[in-house]
Amino acid sequence: MRTLTATAASRGFSELLDAVAHGDTVTIIRSGEAVAEVRPVRRHTFAGLRAVLASAPGFDGDFAADVASASARLGEDPEPWAGA
Repeated sequence: MRTLTATAASRGFSELLDAVAHGDTVTIIRSGEAVAEVRPVRRHTFAGLRAVLASAPGFDGDFAADVASASARLGEDPEPWAGA
């Protein structure tokens, strides 16, 4: 991980972005304190989502009952704040 002063980052912003585009994370320092990190964007894909969901644990039997109970309650009072 690289560290740059705010002044150096602003003067070399194009080079900073090039480094980040190649995978580097850069910490920006102002007055001796870290104030920001510039890092590559994590790109999320549907394939990645499928992989995460495939490895997630399944729902237990209580979950379906909880959803059914909550769904049934949705129709009980369509405007609970009316008259409040």
